[in-house]
Amino acid sequence: MSTDNTSTNLAKDDHAVDNPEAAAAAVTAVDPRLLVREQGLAGYVGEFKRRMKVGELGSLPVVLGLVIICAVFQSLNSAFLSAQNISDITVTMVGTGMISVGIVFVLLLGEIDLSVASVSGAASAIAAVLAVNQGLPEWLAVVIAVAAGAAIGAIHGFFFAVLGAPAFAVTLAGLLFWLGFMLQTLGENGTINLDSDGLIGQLTTYFFTDIAAAYVLATVVTAVFFVTSFLGNRRREAVGVPSRPLNDTILRTALLAVVSFAAAYMYNQYKGLPLATVIFLVFLIATDFLLRRTTYGRKVFALGGSVEASRRAGINVTAVRISVFAISGGFAAMGGLFLASKIASANQSAGTGDLLMNAIAAAVIGGTSLFGGRGRTWNALLGVLVIVSIQYGLQLESIAEPVKYMITAGVLLTTVVIDSVTRKTQRTAGRA
Repeated sequence: MSTDNTSTNLAKDDHAVDNPEAAAAAVTAVDPRLLVREQGLAGYVGEFKRRMKVGELGSLPVVLGLVIICAVFQSLNSAFLSAQNISDITVTMVGTGMISVGIVFVLLLGEIDLSVASVSGAASAIAAVLAVNQGLPEWLAVVIAVAAGAAIGAIHGFFFAVLGAPAFAVTLAGLLFWLGFMLQTLGENGTINLDSDGLIGQLTTYFFTDIAAAYVLATVVTAVFFVTSFLGNRRREAVGVPSRPLNDTILRTALLAVVSFAAAYMYNQYKGLPLATVIFLVFLIATDFLLRRTTYGRKVFALGGSVEASRRAGINVTAVRISVFAISGGFAAMGGLFLASKIASANQSAGTGDLLMNAIAAAVIGGTSLFGGRGRTWNALLGVLVIVSIQYGLQLESIAEPVKYMITAGVLLTTVVIDSVTRKTQRTAGRA
């Protein structure tokens, strides 16, 4: 029986060699991107059905959810999509969004960092004390605060990666310790007011009033996306790897251009382009490049897939883990500075309340998997947009605070369920 099977397999191999065109067709049928290239619109439809079948949903659920949220709240109150409200949403989201970017890195490892909210409060306290009480230049106080956040994250990473303590326990201890550190640093008054015209104060209050600024940014973002996509496809074609067709890249670029220029138009109807939004976009682009285009980023994804396989592949697991927690701490510190800028002070409420929940929820709602190995820093943008949009929409309708918590919790639970179902579907389809 075994001999017959072997003979049959050899016959199949010989047939494939004798018929290279048939073999090529078989490969074509397997690779969906080649189907898209050859079949045009029909290929897109087929590819969409395939992705839905195997659970490769990507950011589609959160994008559809964001559209629904905007449609619902706009129907309830015409002020929701007003220029002022959109500007306020995109400025308010930056503080939590920055913290969420760091959370994405940690989640890619399949771990969690519960200390980020407290670290953000501690960093704002450090910056306020140095700039206001000690008289240091604000730029130096900001640098020291961000460096302190990164150092704190590295300490957490050391306990986790070197000493083997669970990340959950280490960062939970960090949550309590750095909260106490913040209260101690702020002193008896508990509040240090910041100069609203200073560097920290202008993080969320400065706007580029020139109309051209918003449109130039929209143009640059669109152009960078097209060029990077086009060159990436050319590189894939050069080495014989399936790539997206040019019309696909053009379509995606056109959609991005519509969104970018619409946002630029809305900004110019109010105060102009917010500095906070520009800074956030710069960090999103930089971190996305770091994760997707560098060796370090591939190591982070590899660890999220399998620690043991990564170790056998020669990856310094300890160093990568420590660096990821340092990145998380650094972004927590930057988020804390934006939150302090929003209220022009560092006070005892910094890093408390629902900040931790919102930062983690933003990453997960945006599409980053809780199980590691899947996600992008752009997920933080999508997720925090959903959360802040819900908050502003409910605020416009004067909905009670308890209801806000319950609705946000429902959105988070739905996202986690989708993530779990997606992973099960992928395993069933042999994709995970």
